Amino acid sequence: MATLENILERAAAEISAADSLVALDETRVRYLGKKGEITQLLKQLGKMSKVERPKAGAQINDAKTELTRILEQRRTKIESNVYREQLKSEVIDVSLPGRRSSLGSFHPITKVLDRIEDFFTGVGYMVVEGPEIEDDYHNFEALNIPAHHPARAMHDTFYFSDELLLRTHTSPVQVRVMEVQEPPIRIICPGRVFRVDQPDPSHLPMFHQVEGLVVDTDVTFADLKGTIVEFLRVFFEREDLKVRFRPSYFPFTEPSAEVDVHCVSCNSSGCRVCSNTGWLEVMGAGMVHPKVLEYAGIDSEKHSGMAFGMGPDRLAMLRYSVSDLRDYLDNDLRFLEQFK
Repeated sequence: MATLENILERAAAEISAADSLVALDETRVRYLGKKGEITQLLKQLGKMSKVERPKAGAQINDAKTELTRILEQRRTKIESNVYREQLKSEVIDVSLPGRRSSLGSFHPITKVLDRIEDFFTGVGYMVVEGPEIEDDYHNFEALNIPAHHPARAMHDTFYFSDELLLRTHTSPVQVRVMEVQEPPIRIICPGRVFRVDQPDPSHLPMFHQVEGLVVDTDVTFADLKGTIVEFLRVFFEREDLKVRFRPSYFPFTEPSAEVDVHCVSCNSSGCRVCSNTGWLEVMGAGMVHPKVLEYAGIDSEKHSGMAFGMGPDRLAMLRYSVSDLRDYLDNDLRFLEQFK
């Protein structure tokens, strides 16, 4: 009995000191578990005489019942304390402002495409789109690039068959419009184009182009220059932006030109972006080749046309100081959130 009373005193003290359900359960196992102290006393009943055994068994069972009662009381109190602390931690201050949902933003290329379209629709152009899977005729031959033409070597093309391919530029859309619409024609053709290329900071196998076309009577190179210069000054928001035209070659225009602007990164003083030349190439342009008009069924003696093409990906790099084209495809929120 002295041992039993000692065990009860120690157990009651430990139960009272337990401050968590885990500590309380450890105390229960220590006294009432399979190897617990109370359980060990029960196992010793067999060594007692028949006279002592009933009385000792009853006392041990009473102690066990009392210990169970104290454990349950302490468990109830601890659970109540835990619940009270949980309520405190989860209290809501209804006077605080609500949580706002996070808003997304337009992709930088989408912003540039919208900017280009806003300018040209504002001066009377229509926006026209066409198929990304194109046939060989509209992608090459109708643009004065027959099978034997050396310009074919300029294009690393994704072919499905001898006749079907992923378009390498948006110029086929211009051809399709000329085939069904009588001049005057004034359109821009935005869209995705595809070239066989390894991704690096300045090249991607899929990128965007916007090409423009005007066909009418008396269209001149002066019209082309005036349109491009005004567009670039509006796009880069620089009235004093210097623009130059360098002679070049494209099979579908004659004469042809590459268009450069004063470097918008260093203001033409020379930097890594412009290779220390002070100039940046931004687009190609020229007067529509008479053969292209004839392929589309337009009288090249009566009508003339001008065409130009630019890369929105490249323009977005210049406008937003993006150094790597691959950033456009990574879907990194840290990059995209800058354009909100």
